[in-house]
This record gives sequence, C-alpha cells and structure tokens, in this order.
Amino acid sequence: MDYFNPVEIMERSELEELKLRRLRETVERLYRQVPFYRSKLDEAGFEPGDLRGLEDLEKLPFTTKDDLRDNYPFGLFAVPMRDIVRIHASSGTTGKPTVVGYTANDIRTWADLVARTIVAAGGTPEDIVHVAYGYGLFTGGLGLHYGAEMLGATALPMSGGNTKRQVRLMVDFGSTILCCTPSYALNIAEVMREMEVPREQVKLKSAILGAEPWSDEMRRQIEEELSLSAHDIYGLSEVVGPGVSIECAEKKGLHVFEDCFIPEIIDPGSGKVLPPGEKGELVFTNINKEGLALLRYRTRDISRLMVEECPCGRTHVRMERITGRTDDMLIIRGVNVFPSQVEMVLMQIPGLSPHYQLVVDRVDNLDILEVQVEVSPQVFSDEIKRLEELERRIRDEVQSYLGVGVKVRLMEPRSIQRSEGKAVRVIDRRKI
Repeated sequence: MDYFNPVEIMERSELEELKLRRLRETVERLYRQVPFYRSKLDEAGFEPGDLRGLEDLEKLPFTTKDDLRDNYPFGLFAVPMRDIVRIHASSGTTGKPTVVGYTANDIRTWADLVARTIVAAGGTPEDIVHVAYGYGLFTGGLGLHYGAEMLGATALPMSGGNTKRQVRLMVDFGSTILCCTPSYALNIAEVMREMEVPREQVKLKSAILGAEPWSDEMRRQIEEELSLSAHDIYGLSEVVGPGVSIECAEKKGLHVFEDCFIPEIIDPGSGKVLPPGEKGELVFTNINKEGLALLRYRTRDISRLMVEECPCGRTHVRMERITGRTDDMLIIRGVNVFPSQVEMVLMQIPGLSPHYQLVVDRVDNLDILEVQVEVSPQVFSDEIKRLEELERRIRDEVQSYLGVGVKVRLMEPRSIQRSEGKAVRVIDRRKI
C-alpha cells in the first residue's frame, strides 16, 4: 500500500485548481459567516471576489493564537453550534485555551488525513497501532485513533503514562506501530531495558512521532534502541490536529496535504512571504474544514518548503522538520538559541542520555545558560577526572556551535523528570 487517498498523487496542475477552488469557497464562507473575518478582510480592503489566483493569498490578513483567545470560546466557528459534533482545546502555557470545533465532515476529513500519515509511515490495515499520545481535549490520541480505524487497522488506545503497562501490552498484543512523542519513545526504550524485555519480543516496525521538535541524532537513537523506522508527524490543534504533514519512507521532509492546507513560509519579523527553500515561520490556511477554518494562521514553528519531486510519488509539497519555534527561541546575550540546536550537539557526545534541560537565569544583569544533561549509568560511576573532562567537552562543543558561553551540569541517571507528553526542555527563570 503506497498511499491511502488518490489525491496524494494528483497532478500538480489539478491540485492547484483544487486548492484555488477550495480557497475561494473558504474565504467567501468565512466572510459571510464569521464577523471576525468580515471585519479583518474589510480592514485589509479585501473582498472575496478579489481572490483571482493563489498568489492573492498573501494579500489576506494573518490569524494568530491571540485572535483565537480574544474570540474565546466559539467566536471563530463558521457553523452553528448544532453542527459541531466535537470540541478539542489546546491549553498552551498562558492565557485562555484555544478552542477548536469539528463538524461530522471535519471528523471524517481528519480521520482520512491521519490514515494517509499511517500509510506513509508504512502502515497497513493489518497493523496494530499503539496510540500513546494523550486522549481528551488534546488532539493527539483521538486523531491517531480515528485515523487507524479509518485505515482498517486495529487501534490500541493506551494514552500516556504507566509505561511498564504500556510495554507489557505492547508485547502481549503484538503492537506494530507506536504513536507518541519522541521523548516518550525513548522513555519506553529505557523502561524496556529496566524490565529486561528482549527486543525480539516486541513486534514494532515503525513509529509515528510528533508534538515536539527532535533531532536526527534522537531519531537514530530511537530507531537503534527500538529497532524500528521512526517517522515525523506534524500537526496542531488549531488547524486540525495531527495529520497536517508526515514523512514518507524517504524521510526527506514532511508531505503537507495541500488539498486541505495551503502552507506558506514568512519572515517572522516583516510577515513577507519567502520563496521555497528559505527558512522562516510556517503559516497555514485551511481550505477543507467547516467548523473552524483559519486564514493564514501563524504557527510560530520554524521550517522551510521543498517543492522538488519526491521519489515516493506523492506530489504534495514537503516541509522541513521543525527546528524550533519563534516563541521558544531563547535569546542569550544577543544570540538566538533553540533547544534543538543544543540537543544536536549533546546527542553526538558518547556517554550522554537524551534527557536534558536548559536553565536560563539572570545574574548581575547577565543572562546565564546552564545545560543540564543526564549521563549514562556507566559514566556516572566513573572517576571525577573523567566526569570533569566530559563536562568540559560539552561546554566547549556547545559554545563552539552556538557562539555563546554556557555552564554545564552533569545529572544522575533518571534525575530529570520524565514527561508522558511534550518534554519540558526549557526553564527560563528570567520570567519569574
């Protein structure tokens, strides 16, 4: 099974026509039914009839997370509440939650999108899909669950937590596809070692991992420790949830399902659209969603678009794996630092575990970045001189890569709190 929906291999000319038709329909509907968008478009001096080609998309105003919160809870819904069959919400770190409504058609579309992602990651109807993303208001668990069922596979709704039980049932039920965050996949591997579960008892062949940035070195470690093929999935609840894009077998970018979403890359400062290949902030426009459709939604995620043909046969544009966010970017003494950059350096140094945190503080008006990283049990029991050498190497290599000095603290194995969802990578004490 190479693809789930024929639209994935649609000729580009047909796909462009489909995108324009759906974009026009979406803009007209939002202008007619959502006062917020009518006001935004009027302020921009743009009427639905002005949309003549896809190039006119950049004339439309942006939508932000603040817009969703300002219209909390249902102010941006484009249909009456009687047509909303499900609500999800993303709490974020501050402020009101962002609320997303789905019609019955939206649920079917979403399930279709996630079924596509499972197939792209090597899934078939014969697979047992172990869903260890959180259920509830979070979109991850139910998104993968419904996608697995749409495909005809068996969904195992584990949710997060109770990792030893997850491992036992993974063995007993013969799970073949693992769905969770990358950090939780490593946690599962760690618990398997503690439980002394032989790898041959586990039938996992692939993993669909997302909800947080992760490096190629982290992928290598996951694939090595769990003996599977790890695929990056991208999504966000405001746009639909998981299923916006996925890595195929080539693993050279994530295919964006353009029949449902139009991606753009913009300069996060000026808002100017950047050409393919240039890195910037990822922006999405919904063109096949009824309950909540967003125009030019600013994700704050950093990526770039790749328009070259993919050997897998899918014709939809690819996006680079997320390297960070404009709003989790740390500025340390004038230098922009992303956690993923530090992770890439750490994962190349033997003796370190993939569990780390960046602690930022301000001392005498000077920003201090401390890298806290767990060492392996063997290294932790080493002599002091060896530990000091390792600490010095980490400090030198991180400083060389980032261009800013850091402090390093080697941590005892399992001393950094594990997360069942997104790993907490940054503790910024400057904001307290």
